[in-house]
Amino acid sequence: MVVEMLPLGRFQLHQQRFEFRRSVPAFLPSHKTFFTVLWIAAFASVFIWQRNVVGVGFTFFGRAGLNRDIPRSRPVAFNLTDFGAVGDGVTLNTEAFERAVSAISKLGKRGGGQLNVPSGKWLTAPFNLTSHMTLFLAEDAEILAIQDEELWPLMPPLPSYGYGREHIGPRYGSLIHGQKLKDVVITGHNGTINGQGQPWWKKYRQKRLNYTRGPLMQIMWSSDIVITNVTFRDSPFWTIHPYDCKNITIRNVTILAPVVEAPNTDGIDPDSCKDVVIEDCYISVGDDAIAIKSGWDQYGIVYGRPSTNILIRNLVVRSMVSAGVSIGSEMSGGVSNVTVENLLVWSSRRAVRIKTAPGRGGYVRHITYRNLTFDNVRVGIVIKTDYNEHPDNNYDPKALPAIEDISFTGVHGQGVRVPVRIHGCKEIPVRNVTFRDMSMGITYKKKHIFQCAFVQGRVIGSIFPAPCENLDRYDEQERLVKRSASQNVTDIDYDF
Repeated sequence: MVVEMLPLGRFQLHQQRFEFRRSVPAFLPSHKTFFTVLWIAAFASVFIWQRNVVGVGFTFFGRAGLNRDIPRSRPVAFNLTDFGAVGDGVTLNTEAFERAVSAISKLGKRGGGQLNVPSGKWLTAPFNLTSHMTLFLAEDAEILAIQDEELWPLMPPLPSYGYGREHIGPRYGSLIHGQKLKDVVITGHNGTINGQGQPWWKKYRQKRLNYTRGPLMQIMWSSDIVITNVTFRDSPFWTIHPYDCKNITIRNVTILAPVVEAPNTDGIDPDSCKDVVIEDCYISVGDDAIAIKSGWDQYGIVYGRPSTNILIRNLVVRSMVSAGVSIGSEMSGGVSNVTVENLLVWSSRRAVRIKTAPGRGGYVRHITYRNLTFDNVRVGIVIKTDYNEHPDNNYDPKALPAIEDISFTGVHGQGVRVPVRIHGCKEIPVRNVTFRDMSMGITYKKKHIFQCAFVQGRVIGSIFPAPCENLDRYDEQERLVKRSASQNVTDIDYDF
Protein backbone atom coordinates (compact mmCIF):
# COMPACT_ATOMS: atom_id res chain seq x y z
CA MET A 1 0.00 0.00 0.00
CA VAL A 2 1.39 3.41 -0.97
CA VAL A 3 1.63 5.94 1.84
CA GLU A 4 -0.72 8.88 1.35
CA MET A 5 0.80 12.32 1.51
CA LEU A 6 -0.81 15.33 3.15
CA PRO A 7 -4.34 14.01 3.67
CA LEU A 8 -5.88 17.31 4.67
CA GLY A 9 -8.96 15.77 6.16
CA ARG A 10 -6.96 13.95 8.83
CA PHE A 11 -4.07 16.41 9.33
CA GLN A 12 -1.41 13.72 8.98
CA LEU A 13 1.51 15.61 7.50
CA HIS A 14 3.95 12.92 6.49
CA GLN A 15 7.59 13.90 6.60
CA GLN A 16 8.07 12.74 3.04
CA ARG A 17 5.83 15.60 1.97
CA PHE A 18 8.72 17.98 2.55
CA GLU A 19 11.27 16.00 0.54
CA PHE A 20 11.10 17.69 -2.84
CA ARG A 21 13.93 17.51 -5.28
CA ARG A 22 15.29 20.96 -5.94
CA SER A 23 16.35 20.65 -9.57
CA VAL A 24 15.77 24.19 -10.79
CA PRO A 25 18.77 25.20 -12.87
CA ALA A 26 21.01 28.08 -11.97
CA PHE A 27 19.36 30.46 -14.39
CA LEU A 28 16.13 30.27 -12.35
CA PRO A 29 17.40 30.86 -8.79
CA SER A 30 14.41 32.99 -7.88
CA HIS A 31 12.13 29.98 -8.25
CA LYS A 32 13.71 28.29 -5.23
CA THR A 33 12.47 31.18 -3.18
CA PHE A 34 9.18 31.05 -5.02
CA PHE A 35 8.63 27.38 -4.19
CA THR A 36 9.65 27.86 -0.57
CA VAL A 37 7.13 30.65 -0.18
CA LEU A 38 4.54 28.62 -2.07
CA TRP A 39 4.84 25.59 0.21
CA ILE A 40 4.81 27.70 3.37
CA ALA A 41 1.66 29.38 2.10
CA ALA A 42 0.13 26.02 1.18
CA PHE A 43 0.82 24.53 4.60
CA ALA A 44 -0.46 27.66 6.33
CA SER A 45 -3.66 27.45 4.32
CA VAL A 46 -4.05 23.83 5.38
CA PHE A 47 -3.66 24.77 9.04
CA ILE A 48 -6.12 27.63 8.73
CA TRP A 49 -8.58 25.40 6.89
CA GLN A 50 -8.30 22.74 9.57
CA ARG A 51 -8.81 25.31 12.25
CA ASN A 52 -11.95 26.56 10.56
CA VAL A 53 -13.24 23.01 10.21
CA VAL A 54 -12.29 21.73 13.64
CA GLY A 55 -13.03 24.89 15.60
CA VAL A 56 -11.41 26.87 18.34
CA GLY A 57 -10.12 23.74 20.06
CA PHE A 58 -7.61 22.95 17.31
CA THR A 59 -4.14 22.13 18.62
CA PHE A 60 -0.94 20.80 17.07
CA PHE A 61 -0.39 17.97 19.51
CA GLY A 62 -3.88 17.07 20.61
CA ARG A 63 -7.31 16.69 19.13
CA ALA A 64 -9.39 19.03 21.11
CA GLY A 65 -12.99 19.71 20.26
CA LEU A 66 -14.12 16.08 19.97
CA ASN A 67 -17.83 15.34 20.33
CA ARG A 68 -18.70 18.82 19.20
CA ASP A 69 -22.29 19.78 18.78
CA ILE A 70 -23.64 19.08 15.31
CA PRO A 71 -25.18 22.18 13.74
CA ARG A 72 -28.70 21.89 12.39
CA SER A 73 -29.31 23.14 8.86
CA ARG A 74 -32.85 21.77 8.45
CA PRO A 75 -36.06 22.15 10.45
CA VAL A 76 -35.92 18.48 11.46
CA ALA A 77 -32.82 16.45 12.34
CA PHE A 78 -32.43 12.72 12.94
CA ASN A 79 -29.60 10.64 14.32
CA LEU A 80 -28.75 7.47 12.42
CA THR A 81 -29.02 5.52 15.66
CA ASP A 82 -32.68 6.57 15.89
CA PHE A 83 -33.27 4.00 13.15
CA GLY A 84 -31.40 1.15 14.82
CA ALA A 85 -27.93 1.66 13.35
CA VAL A 86 -24.88 0.30 15.17
CA GLY A 87 -21.48 1.87 14.45
CA ASP A 88 -19.25 -1.08 15.22
CA GLY A 89 -17.93 -1.64 11.69
CA VAL A 90 -19.56 -5.06 11.56
CA THR A 91 -23.32 -4.55 11.75
CA LEU A 92 -24.90 -3.90 8.36
CA ASN A 93 -26.83 -0.61 8.56
CA THR A 94 -28.40 -0.40 5.10
CA GLU A 95 -31.96 -0.60 6.43
CA ALA A 96 -31.25 2.13 8.97
CA PHE A 97 -30.02 4.46 6.22
CA GLU A 98 -33.03 3.61 4.07
CA ARG A 99 -35.50 4.25 6.89
CA ALA A 100 -33.84 7.55 7.71
CA VAL A 101 -33.93 8.72 4.08
CA SER A 102 -37.56 7.64 3.82
CA ALA A 103 -38.44 9.75 6.87
CA ILE A 104 -36.69 12.79 5.40
CA SER A 105 -38.40 12.33 2.04
CA LYS A 106 -41.72 13.17 3.73
CA LEU A 107 -40.44 16.53 4.98
CA GLY A 108 -39.89 18.34 1.68
CA LYS A 109 -42.65 20.88 2.22
CA ARG A 110 -41.23 21.70 5.66
CA GLY A 111 -37.73 22.37 4.33
CA GLY A 112 -36.42 18.83 4.46
CA GLY A 113 -34.40 17.01 7.10
CA GLN A 114 -30.89 16.35 8.30
CA LEU A 115 -29.42 12.93 8.96
CA ASN A 116 -26.57 13.01 11.46
CA VAL A 117 -24.05 10.19 11.32
CA PRO A 118 -22.27 10.15 14.72
CA SER A 119 -18.76 8.95 15.48
CA GLY A 120 -18.31 5.28 14.70
CA LYS A 121 -17.89 2.93 11.76
CA TRP A 122 -21.17 2.49 9.89
CA LEU A 123 -21.09 -0.45 7.49
CA THR A 124 -23.68 -0.28 4.72
CA ALA A 125 -24.62 -1.47 1.26
CA PRO A 126 -25.54 1.20 -1.32
CA PHE A 127 -28.41 3.53 -0.46
CA ASN A 128 -30.20 6.49 -2.08
CA LEU A 129 -30.50 10.10 -1.00
CA THR A 130 -33.62 12.25 -1.28
CA SER A 131 -34.31 15.91 -2.06
CA HIS A 132 -34.07 18.62 0.61
CA MET A 133 -31.68 16.50 2.64
CA THR A 134 -28.48 17.17 4.56
CA LEU A 135 -26.19 14.23 5.30
CA PHE A 136 -23.89 15.29 8.15
CA LEU A 137 -20.88 13.19 9.15
CA ALA A 138 -19.53 13.94 12.61
CA GLU A 139 -15.83 13.94 13.35
CA ASP A 140 -14.61 10.32 13.43
CA ALA A 141 -17.76 9.15 11.68
CA GLU A 142 -16.95 6.73 8.87
CA ILE A 143 -19.44 5.28 6.41
CA LEU A 144 -17.99 1.98 5.25
CA ALA A 145 -19.01 0.37 1.95
CA ILE A 146 -19.82 -3.33 2.10
CA GLN A 147 -17.23 -5.21 0.04
CA ASP A 148 -19.55 -8.01 -1.17
CA GLU A 149 -20.51 -7.03 -4.72
CA GLU A 150 -23.62 -9.24 -4.47
CA LEU A 151 -25.08 -6.51 -2.25
CA TRP A 152 -24.41 -3.76 -4.81
CA PRO A 153 -27.44 -3.28 -7.10
CA LEU A 154 -27.10 -3.34 -10.87
CA MET A 155 -28.20 -0.32 -12.91
CA PRO A 156 -28.69 0.36 -16.62
CA PRO A 157 -25.73 1.85 -18.49
CA LEU A 158 -25.48 5.61 -18.58
CA PRO A 159 -27.36 6.79 -21.69
CA SER A 160 -24.41 8.86 -22.94
CA TYR A 161 -22.07 5.86 -22.70
CA GLY A 162 -24.19 3.10 -24.20
CA TYR A 163 -22.42 0.44 -22.18
CA GLY A 164 -20.93 0.09 -18.78
CA ARG A 165 -17.53 1.79 -18.96
CA GLU A 166 -15.75 -1.55 -18.50
CA HIS A 167 -18.25 -4.18 -19.66
CA ILE A 168 -21.19 -4.48 -22.05
CA GLY A 169 -24.48 -4.45 -20.18
CA PRO A 170 -25.45 -3.12 -16.76
CA ARG A 171 -23.17 -1.55 -14.18
CA TYR A 172 -22.94 -1.54 -10.42
CA GLY A 173 -24.59 1.41 -8.71
CA SER A 174 -22.79 3.78 -6.38
CA LEU A 175 -22.53 3.49 -2.62
CA ILE A 176 -24.34 6.81 -2.16
CA HIS A 177 -26.72 7.48 -5.01
CA GLY A 178 -29.38 9.95 -6.06
CA GLN A 179 -31.50 10.73 -9.11
CA LYS A 180 -33.66 13.75 -9.95
CA LEU A 181 -32.82 15.43 -6.66
CA LYS A 182 -32.84 19.07 -5.61
CA ASP A 183 -31.26 20.80 -2.64
CA VAL A 184 -28.91 18.14 -1.23
CA VAL A 185 -25.98 18.83 1.10
CA ILE A 186 -23.29 16.29 2.07
CA THR A 187 -21.15 17.84 4.80
CA GLY A 188 -19.85 17.40 8.32
CA HIS A 189 -16.97 17.81 10.70
CA ASN A 190 -14.78 16.07 8.15
CA GLY A 191 -16.08 12.55 8.60
CA THR A 192 -15.14 9.91 6.04
CA ILE A 193 -16.94 7.99 3.32
CA ASN A 194 -14.81 4.90 2.71
CA GLY A 195 -15.41 2.75 -0.36
CA GLN A 196 -13.12 -0.05 0.84
CA GLY A 197 -12.20 -0.56 -2.78
CA GLN A 198 -9.30 -2.98 -2.36
CA PRO A 199 -11.25 -6.16 -3.33
CA TRP A 200 -12.77 -4.37 -6.31
CA TRP A 201 -9.34 -3.29 -7.59
CA LYS A 202 -7.94 -6.79 -7.21
CA LYS A 203 -10.87 -8.45 -8.98
CA TYR A 204 -10.72 -5.88 -11.76
CA ARG A 205 -7.04 -6.58 -12.36
CA GLN A 206 -7.77 -10.32 -12.31
CA LYS A 207 -10.72 -9.84 -14.72
CA ARG A 208 -13.11 -11.46 -12.27
CA LEU A 209 -15.85 -8.82 -12.46
CA ASN A 210 -18.76 -9.20 -14.88
CA TYR A 211 -19.98 -5.60 -14.63
CA THR A 212 -18.51 -2.11 -14.51
CA ARG A 213 -17.53 -1.07 -11.00
CA GLY A 214 -19.65 1.55 -9.25
CA PRO A 215 -18.58 5.03 -8.09
CA LEU A 216 -18.42 5.94 -4.44
CA MET A 217 -20.98 8.73 -4.91
CA GLN A 218 -23.08 9.36 -8.01
CA ILE A 219 -25.73 12.07 -8.31
CA MET A 220 -27.73 12.06 -11.56
CA TRP A 221 -30.14 14.54 -13.21
CA SER A 222 -30.10 16.76 -10.13
CA SER A 223 -29.53 20.39 -9.15
CA ASP A 224 -28.36 22.48 -6.22
CA ILE A 225 -25.93 19.96 -4.73
CA VAL A 226 -23.28 20.93 -2.16
CA ILE A 227 -20.49 18.60 -1.00
CA THR A 228 -18.15 20.07 1.60
CA ASN A 229 -15.95 19.21 4.60
CA VAL A 230 -15.93 15.45 4.00
CA THR A 231 -13.15 12.96 3.23
CA PHE A 232 -13.70 10.34 0.53
CA ARG A 233 -11.32 7.44 0.22
CA ASP A 234 -10.67 4.15 -1.58
CA SER A 235 -13.52 4.22 -4.07
CA PRO A 236 -14.07 1.05 -6.10
CA PHE A 237 -14.14 3.22 -9.26
CA TRP A 238 -14.63 6.96 -9.84
CA THR A 239 -15.07 8.72 -6.51
CA ILE A 240 -17.55 11.61 -7.01
CA HIS A 241 -19.54 11.47 -10.24
CA PRO A 242 -22.14 14.19 -10.84
CA TYR A 243 -23.99 13.19 -14.03
CA ASP A 244 -26.13 15.61 -16.05
CA CYS A 245 -26.48 17.95 -13.08
CA LYS A 246 -26.46 21.71 -12.65
CA ASN A 247 -25.42 24.05 -9.87
CA ILE A 248 -22.89 21.80 -8.13
CA THR A 249 -20.46 23.02 -5.45
CA ILE A 250 -17.65 20.81 -4.13
CA ARG A 251 -15.53 22.60 -1.54
CA ASN A 252 -13.01 21.67 1.19
CA VAL A 253 -13.07 18.02 0.25
CA THR A 254 -10.24 15.50 0.62
CA ILE A 255 -10.15 12.53 -1.75
CA LEU A 256 -7.63 9.73 -1.24
CA ALA A 257 -6.70 6.42 -2.85
CA PRO A 258 -3.37 4.65 -3.35
CA VAL A 259 -1.54 6.37 -6.17
CA VAL A 260 -0.73 3.01 -7.78
CA GLU A 261 -2.75 -0.19 -8.13
CA ALA A 262 -6.06 1.58 -7.46
CA PRO A 263 -7.34 1.60 -11.06
CA ASN A 264 -9.76 4.28 -12.27
CA THR A 265 -10.17 5.91 -8.86
CA ASP A 266 -10.71 9.36 -10.36
CA GLY A 267 -11.36 12.04 -7.76
CA ILE A 268 -14.15 14.20 -9.22
CA ASP A 269 -15.70 13.61 -12.65
CA PRO A 270 -18.28 16.24 -13.66
CA ASP A 271 -20.09 14.56 -16.56
CA SER A 272 -22.47 16.57 -18.79
CA CYS A 273 -22.77 19.08 -15.95
CA LYS A 274 -23.46 22.81 -15.96
CA ASP A 275 -22.48 25.51 -13.46
CA VAL A 276 -19.95 23.65 -11.32
CA VAL A 277 -17.49 24.99 -8.73
CA ILE A 278 -14.72 22.76 -7.35
CA GLU A 279 -12.46 24.59 -4.91
CA ASP A 280 -10.14 24.28 -1.91
CA CYS A 281 -9.66 20.50 -2.23
CA TYR A 282 -6.82 18.05 -1.81
CA ILE A 283 -6.91 15.00 -4.14
CA SER A 284 -4.40 12.16 -4.37
CA VAL A 285 -5.73 9.14 -6.25
CA GLY A 286 -4.92 6.30 -8.66
CA ASP A 287 -6.16 8.06 -11.81
CA ASP A 288 -7.18 11.59 -12.81
CA ALA A 289 -7.72 13.86 -9.84
CA ILE A 290 -10.41 15.62 -11.88
CA ALA A 291 -11.77 14.53 -15.27
CA ILE A 292 -14.42 16.58 -17.05
CA LYS A 293 -16.56 14.38 -19.29
CA SER A 294 -19.68 14.54 -21.49
CA GLY A 295 -20.38 11.13 -23.03
CA TRP A 296 -18.68 8.51 -25.15
CA ASP A 297 -18.63 8.48 -28.96
CA GLN A 298 -21.97 8.02 -30.77
CA TYR A 299 -23.89 7.66 -27.49
CA GLY A 300 -22.58 10.95 -26.15
CA ILE A 301 -23.21 12.69 -29.47
CA VAL A 302 -26.86 11.57 -29.45
CA TYR A 303 -27.33 12.40 -25.76
CA GLY A 304 -25.97 15.85 -26.51
CA ARG A 305 -25.40 17.29 -23.02
CA PRO A 306 -22.21 19.37 -22.74
CA SER A 307 -20.19 20.12 -19.65
CA THR A 308 -20.01 23.89 -19.39
CA ASN A 309 -19.40 26.76 -16.99
CA ILE A 310 -16.98 24.94 -14.69
CA LEU A 311 -14.61 26.67 -12.26
CA ILE A 312 -11.78 24.68 -10.67
CA ARG A 313 -9.56 26.62 -8.26
CA ASN A 314 -7.28 26.40 -5.24
CA LEU A 315 -6.48 22.69 -5.49
CA VAL A 316 -3.51 20.54 -4.55
CA VAL A 317 -3.59 17.30 -6.56
CA ARG A 318 -1.49 14.25 -7.31
CA SER A 319 -1.78 11.51 -9.94
CA MET A 320 1.07 9.09 -10.49
CA VAL A 321 -0.88 7.24 -13.19
CA SER A 322 -2.80 9.83 -15.18
CA ALA A 323 -3.19 13.62 -14.75
CA GLY A 324 -4.04 16.26 -12.22
CA VAL A 325 -6.87 17.82 -14.21
CA SER A 326 -8.15 16.21 -17.42
CA ILE A 327 -10.78 16.99 -20.00
CA GLY A 328 -12.01 13.85 -21.74
CA SER A 329 -11.47 11.50 -23.18
CA GLU A 330 -15.24 10.98 -23.06
CA MET A 331 -16.26 14.46 -24.27
CA SER A 332 -18.64 13.75 -27.14
CA GLY A 333 -21.33 16.11 -25.83
CA GLY A 334 -18.82 18.95 -25.75
CA VAL A 335 -16.85 20.78 -23.04
CA SER A 336 -16.66 24.57 -22.90
CA ASN A 337 -16.14 27.56 -20.62
CA VAL A 338 -13.82 25.89 -18.13
CA THR A 339 -11.43 27.82 -15.89
CA VAL A 340 -8.65 26.07 -13.95
CA GLU A 341 -6.71 28.41 -11.67
CA ASN A 342 -4.42 28.30 -8.65
CA LEU A 343 -3.59 24.64 -9.15
CA LEU A 344 -0.61 22.80 -7.66
CA VAL A 345 0.22 19.41 -9.20
CA TRP A 346 2.99 17.47 -7.48
CA SER A 347 4.76 14.15 -8.01
CA SER A 348 2.54 13.22 -10.95
CA ARG A 349 2.73 11.65 -14.38
CA ARG A 350 0.97 14.57 -16.05
CA ALA A 351 -0.31 17.90 -14.78
CA VAL A 352 -3.15 19.03 -17.07
CA ARG A 353 -4.41 17.11 -20.06
CA ILE A 354 -7.02 17.26 -22.83
CA LYS A 355 -7.60 13.89 -24.49
CA THR A 356 -9.83 12.90 -27.38
CA ALA A 357 -9.85 10.89 -30.61
CA PRO A 358 -11.57 10.44 -33.98
CA GLY A 359 -15.06 9.14 -33.31
CA ARG A 360 -15.65 11.36 -30.29
CA GLY A 361 -17.20 14.29 -32.10
CA GLY A 362 -18.05 17.19 -29.85
CA TYR A 363 -15.67 19.99 -28.95
CA VAL A 364 -13.31 21.34 -26.31
CA ARG A 365 -13.28 25.13 -26.44
CA HIS A 366 -12.89 28.25 -24.32
CA ILE A 367 -10.62 26.64 -21.73
CA THR A 368 -8.57 28.93 -19.47
CA TYR A 369 -5.63 27.79 -17.33
CA ARG A 370 -3.90 30.30 -15.08
CA ASN A 371 -1.58 30.24 -12.11
CA LEU A 372 -0.49 26.62 -12.46
CA THR A 373 2.45 25.17 -10.52
CA PHE A 374 4.04 21.81 -11.36
CA ASP A 375 6.48 20.09 -9.02
CA ASN A 376 8.20 16.87 -10.13
CA VAL A 377 5.89 16.12 -13.07
CA ARG A 378 6.80 14.04 -16.10
CA VAL A 379 4.72 15.99 -18.62
CA GLY A 380 3.24 19.36 -17.75
CA ILE A 381 0.66 20.23 -20.43
CA VAL A 382 -0.78 17.56 -22.71
CA ILE A 383 -3.25 17.71 -25.58
CA LYS A 384 -3.74 14.29 -27.15
CA THR A 385 -5.93 13.52 -30.16
CA ASP A 386 -5.43 9.76 -30.55
CA TYR A 387 -6.88 8.40 -27.29
CA ASN A 388 -8.51 5.48 -29.03
CA GLU A 389 -10.83 3.81 -26.54
CA HIS A 390 -14.31 3.19 -27.93
CA PRO A 391 -17.46 1.54 -26.54
CA ASP A 392 -17.88 -0.62 -29.67
CA ASN A 393 -17.08 -0.69 -33.38
CA ASN A 394 -20.14 1.33 -34.37
CA TYR A 395 -18.58 4.73 -33.76
CA ASP A 396 -18.14 7.07 -36.69
CA PRO A 397 -14.43 7.68 -37.35
CA LYS A 398 -15.43 10.81 -39.28
CA ALA A 399 -16.94 12.34 -36.12
CA LEU A 400 -13.99 14.59 -35.39
CA PRO A 401 -13.80 16.75 -32.26
CA ALA A 402 -12.85 20.42 -32.39
CA ILE A 403 -10.16 21.69 -29.99
CA GLU A 404 -9.82 25.46 -29.91
CA ASP A 405 -9.46 28.61 -27.84
CA ILE A 406 -7.24 27.35 -25.03
CA SER A 407 -5.00 29.66 -23.00
CA PHE A 408 -2.21 29.07 -20.47
CA THR A 409 -1.10 32.03 -18.34
CA GLY A 410 1.24 31.91 -15.36
CA VAL A 411 2.61 28.38 -15.61
CA HIS A 412 5.65 27.62 -13.43
CA GLY A 413 7.35 24.52 -12.18
CA GLN A 414 10.43 22.52 -11.32
CA GLY A 415 11.51 18.98 -12.04
CA VAL A 416 9.43 18.78 -15.23
CA ARG A 417 10.62 16.37 -17.91
CA VAL A 418 8.49 17.55 -20.87
CA PRO A 419 6.78 20.90 -20.20
CA VAL A 420 4.41 20.81 -23.21
CA ARG A 421 3.21 18.09 -25.57
CA ILE A 422 0.43 19.21 -27.93
CA HIS A 423 -0.23 16.30 -30.26
CA GLY A 424 -2.74 17.46 -32.81
CA CYS A 425 -3.15 15.62 -36.09
CA LYS A 426 -4.20 16.37 -39.65
CA GLU A 427 -7.80 15.38 -38.91
CA ILE A 428 -7.92 17.11 -35.51
CA PRO A 429 -5.71 20.20 -35.49
CA VAL A 430 -5.47 22.21 -32.29
CA ARG A 431 -6.42 25.83 -32.91
CA ASN A 432 -5.88 29.14 -31.13
CA VAL A 433 -3.68 28.09 -28.22
CA THR A 434 -2.04 30.89 -26.24
CA PHE A 435 0.95 30.75 -23.87
CA ARG A 436 1.97 33.66 -21.66
CA ASP A 437 4.21 33.94 -18.59
CA MET A 438 5.63 30.43 -18.46
CA SER A 439 8.86 29.14 -16.92
CA MET A 440 9.78 25.56 -16.11
CA GLY A 441 12.73 24.07 -14.29
CA ILE A 442 13.42 21.04 -16.47
CA THR A 443 15.05 17.69 -15.83
CA TYR A 444 15.86 16.97 -19.50
CA LYS A 445 17.95 19.40 -21.52
CA LYS A 446 17.13 17.95 -24.91
CA LYS A 447 16.16 20.22 -27.73
CA HIS A 448 12.57 19.15 -28.31
CA ILE A 449 10.94 19.30 -24.91
CA PHE A 450 8.26 21.77 -26.00
CA GLN A 451 6.60 19.38 -28.42
CA CYS A 452 3.95 20.21 -31.00
CA ALA A 453 2.14 18.76 -33.99
CA PHE A 454 -0.65 20.33 -36.04
CA VAL A 455 -1.20 23.25 -33.70
CA GLN A 456 -1.94 26.90 -34.39
CA GLY A 457 -1.55 29.56 -31.74
CA ARG A 458 0.71 32.16 -30.23
CA VAL A 459 3.24 32.91 -27.54
CA ILE A 460 3.06 36.32 -25.89
CA GLY A 461 6.35 37.56 -24.49
CA SER A 462 9.23 35.30 -23.58
CA ILE A 463 8.71 31.86 -22.05
CA PHE A 464 10.99 29.04 -20.95
CA PRO A 465 11.68 26.57 -22.40
CA ALA A 466 11.62 27.93 -25.91
CA PRO A 467 8.35 27.17 -27.68
CA CYS A 468 7.90 25.01 -30.74
CA GLU A 469 8.09 26.47 -34.24
CA ASN A 470 4.35 25.96 -34.79
CA LEU A 471 3.38 29.01 -32.72
CA ASP A 472 3.34 32.68 -33.70
CA ARG A 473 5.47 35.02 -31.58
CA TYR A 474 4.17 38.23 -30.04
CA ASP A 475 5.88 40.71 -27.75
CA GLU A 476 4.59 41.67 -24.30
CA GLN A 477 2.38 44.36 -25.87
CA GLU A 478 0.82 41.64 -28.04
CA ARG A 479 2.37 42.95 -31.25
CA LEU A 480 3.22 40.33 -33.84
CA VAL A 481 6.94 39.59 -34.00
CA LYS A 482 7.07 36.48 -36.16
CA ARG A 483 4.40 34.50 -37.95
CA SER A 484 4.85 30.73 -37.94
CA ALA A 485 5.10 28.94 -41.24
CA SER A 486 5.23 25.52 -39.62
CA GLN A 487 1.88 24.84 -37.96
CA ASN A 488 1.76 21.27 -39.26
CA VAL A 489 5.34 20.39 -38.32
CA THR A 490 5.61 17.60 -35.74
CA ASP A 491 8.37 17.06 -33.19
CA ILE A 492 6.46 14.73 -30.86
CA ASP A 493 8.82 12.35 -29.12
CA TYR A 494 7.42 9.79 -26.69
CA ASP A 495 10.83 8.28 -25.98
CA PHE A 496 11.41 10.65 -23.07
